[in-house]
Order: sequence, then C-alpha cells, then structure tokens
Amino acid sequence: MKPLDDRLAPHSASGPDAVIAVSGLSKTYASGFQALRDVNLTIRRQEIFALLGPNGAGKTTLISTICGIVNPTTGQVNVDGHDIIRDYRAARTKIGLVPQELSTDAFESVWDTVKFSRGLFGKAPNPAYIEKILKDLSLWDKRDTKIRALSGGMKRRVMIAKALSHEPEILFLDEPTAGVDVELRRDMWEMVRRLRENGVTIILTTHYIEEAEEMADRVGVISKGEIILVEDKTALMRKLGKKQLTLHLQAPLQVLPPDLRNPQLELSADGTELVYTFDAQSDQTGITELLRHLTEHGIDFKDLNTTQSSLEEIFVSLVGARA
Repeated sequence: MKPLDDRLAPHSASGPDAVIAVSGLSKTYASGFQALRDVNLTIRRQEIFALLGPNGAGKTTLISTICGIVNPTTGQVNVDGHDIIRDYRAARTKIGLVPQELSTDAFESVWDTVKFSRGLFGKAPNPAYIEKILKDLSLWDKRDTKIRALSGGMKRRVMIAKALSHEPEILFLDEPTAGVDVELRRDMWEMVRRLRENGVTIILTTHYIEEAEEMADRVGVISKGEIILVEDKTALMRKLGKKQLTLHLQAPLQVLPPDLRNPQLELSADGTELVYTFDAQSDQTGITELLRHLTEHGIDFKDLNTTQSSLEEIFVSLVGARA
C-alpha cells in the first residue's frame, strides 16, 4: 500500500469531458480568514460528484465561487468553457444552484416563483416544462399554494424546482437533504439519477455520507480550504478501505493466547467472536497464518464473514490524518 502522503494527493480529471475547471483558486475574506487555498478541481460532464468535508471546510465557499456568487481572491473558474468572471452571464446560465439555506418569496405561489426563476435567465415561457418539474418533485398539487404555507420539506422541493427552471446543464446541491424526511430524500435521489441520465452534471455536498457512497461516481474531500483528495469512489474504497474478518467461535474464549495477541486481532467482550482487521491490497493479509494459529490452539469457529470499511470511515480517517 502507498504511503499516506501519496494517497492523500489530489487527483483531477482533464480532457474534453470536463465541464468545470477550477485552477489555483483561493479566497481570503476581509477579516483575513482564508476559506480556500489553491484549489484545483475538474468536474467531468454528466457525473455525480460528491464534495465531502467537515463544517467550515470550505464546501459552500467553493460552490459559491464556482457559481459566481463569491469573487475569488486568486485563481480561475471555467464553466463549460466560459470564465465565471469575464463571461458571467453565459457561465451562470449553465448552472442551477440549490443553496443550503432556504430562501423563497413566502407570498408567491409555487407555480409563480418557479416561472419567475425561469424568466430571470431569459428563457421563454414553457408551462409544459414547469409542469413536468413540479410533477417530478411531487409539487403539482401544491402549484397554487403560497410558499409560506408549505412545510420545510416542500420548500426544499421548491428550491430544487427553481434551480431546474432554466434547464441547466450543471446542478449544484448544497446539503439538499439536510432536515428533510426520508421520503423526500429518497425521491430526491431518484430525481438526481434521472437528471444524470438526461445529461445533467450533479455536484453535491452532504452530511449523509452514505448517500455519497450510494450515488456518487467520484468523491472529493476538502479540509481547511484545501482539496486533499479526488478519487473514483470505488477506487477510493478499494485503496483506502480496510477489511474485517469476523470469526464466530464454537466456544467462548476467556483471553487470547499470548502468540495471537496483536493490534489487528480483537476478542469480543463476550468472547464469542474474533475480529481481524487487514489490508485487502497487501500481498500478505495474514489470514492464512491466523487460521493456522487458531488450529494449533484448538480454537474452532462455526462461521465467518468479511466486511469492508464504509466511505464515512475512510472520510474520517482522511480528515483526521490531515489534521
């Protein structure tokens, strides 16, 4: 396995399939706080990219800068070939943004606020398209309802409908499922899959790392304003994931024999299980030697199973190592 420093090195995609290119991006606020530090990142066309990081890591600042809401201190952002500063209007038209904070006109109806958002981008009226969005988001029966009368989950759906109103090619979802019910979360991810199938690139931040594990093609980890890793999700879990072998013993053990004691092997509190943690990429996992030692000591097991560390565990270890 590679040294930790090598495994933490950021990687970015490049080539004709890139739809967003961020180069040397830094942001320092007037207070002196540096929110972003020399960020280099490329997003591929029609992928689902999950940006993970602890609170205050710079996720929202990075998204806001790419969307042209926050001006960078240094660096460049290109959206489908358009510079976000020099060609703001063309770049912003490509993007739909669902911000973390709910912000809607409380006294407008659902239909009117989505229709108005489409008009802001200079798009011709298209009632059929708006109807489709509202139906996809289970908002059609609420189309004449004032937004102030909606639940928090329904307001979140309206924010997504507004972001999609001008038919963007890129959709940013900043903590889209924070504080919403399980049903909405499930509906939202079904919609994300359909959007990707229709050619939309999805970039999301989420506290629900299991969602990134299920949905994302690639994962980026940001910590203290720096991108510390960008990797295909499956490759990341294969490279950095630890595996555990659990042996269910025929008879409980009081203590481990002295020559079996090592940091990788643990005996459960009730003595009925042995848990062995190993690196699946290593040439020598140590499993064969472990089983041989168990046989020598007359320790029999009736069943065994293996599990692999989750994306959340990998994320925690990466951020911890960086700290």
